[in-house]
Amino acid sequence: MTSWAGRTAAEIAAAVRERRITPREVVAEHLARIELLDARVGAFRTVRAQAALAEADEVGARGDLPELPLAGVPVAVKDNLAVRGESTRVGSAATPDTPAGQDHVTVARLRAAGAVVVGLTNVPELCVFGTSEGVYGIVRNPWDTTRTAGGSSGGSAAAVAAGMVPVALGNDGMGSLRIPAANCGLVALKPGRGVVPAGIGDGDWFGMSENGPLATTAEDARLMFSVLADAPDAARPSGAEPRRIAVSVRSPLPGVTVSRPYTSAAREAAKLLAGAGHRVRRADPPYPLWLGTASLAHWTAGTSVDARGLDPRDLARRTRVHAAVGRGFVRSVREGDRRDRLRRRMEPFFAEHDVLLTPALARRGPAAAPWHERGWLRNLLANTAYSPLTPPWNLTGWPAMSVPFGTLPGGAPCAVQLVGRPGSELELLALAGQLAELRPWQRTAPLS
Repeated sequence: MTSWAGRTAAEIAAAVRERRITPREVVAEHLARIELLDARVGAFRTVRAQAALAEADEVGARGDLPELPLAGVPVAVKDNLAVRGESTRVGSAATPDTPAGQDHVTVARLRAAGAVVVGLTNVPELCVFGTSEGVYGIVRNPWDTTRTAGGSSGGSAAAVAAGMVPVALGNDGMGSLRIPAANCGLVALKPGRGVVPAGIGDGDWFGMSENGPLATTAEDARLMFSVLADAPDAARPSGAEPRRIAVSVRSPLPGVTVSRPYTSAAREAAKLLAGAGHRVRRADPPYPLWLGTASLAHWTAGTSVDARGLDPRDLARRTRVHAAVGRGFVRSVREGDRRDRLRRRMEPFFAEHDVLLTPALARRGPAAAPWHERGWLRNLLANTAYSPLTPPWNLTGWPAMSVPFGTLPGGAPCAVQLVGRPGSELELLALAGQLAELRPWQRTAPLS
């Protein structure tokens, strides 16, 4: 008997459209895998078992089933996006336990395309940090359950990496898609500004946060992106045309070093792409010295806005401090020009190069631990030390993605980051697919 848990979204949707399997059977298999594994992984805050089965039956009865791009595909949704009939807790005891009256537009698009929402996934409180833990549990990396899955889309990444769903919806304000994807061996795309509807919290962290897919393959990431962006043509595979690729292993933040496994992965990926016909050369982006302070200001100010109206007594100490620090930056972030200055600084570099290739992380993710019970500074230093390479591209608002590439000592996934100019999402996805062909990787963690 064919098992559909662990198969790709493209494979599942094709089988459902051809009526080789029903949406209910697919969803039931994935719900069984969630029941088997999630106590060890902690990916989900809530599982919609009965509702998902009922919705799967509705998909199976649709007259347009043969045309649905995500027919019967189980998806998980990050718990900061509204799912009709479910509360949106954003990892916090301070948020109201009130069912949403309607879906977020991205969730609505997934459902319209035939996907079935099986649950909402765990995040750190207010989606602040690069590790995912809090009052709803600790999210663990399925490849090594002693380590964090990353954050803030950690639950979504863990669910996909464990084969509990083939794809998941997350978002990225300072690396929150790319960080957990890199930890968990997934493909994740942070689209450029305005390509996919945002509407994340109160103001999208001043326009830095973007919704995007987490998947095991570039094909699935492209398929889900085409639905989220309401761009059906984007689902069609395209070849990776020869590109001018800059490779840099330099950390954007002075004093933060990148460990050898990640620098080696970036250099090896560059060699393979050069051998495939791309023009690759070593070149470091002109990161400004003020990038660290600008990142901190935007990061904390976004949290400060999101925390307004919440009872601080119900927030974890690290969240309260983060929001308090950010209150002093809100006005300067709202009225300042640091993001415009960074874009102008980077534009000549990206006029000379089509794509930037970097390590995805500086080192492996921290231990899976109750980081929400630890101090703010300890969290800040842990996050900065392992994920300094993602924030610049939220500040510019340009597309960036994490792509699995090789393994770390012990067998956990390693990853590289691809960054492009505005509008280059399909270009990056094509390169991600080419890297997968040049260096195949195991799609899901060996949990059982």
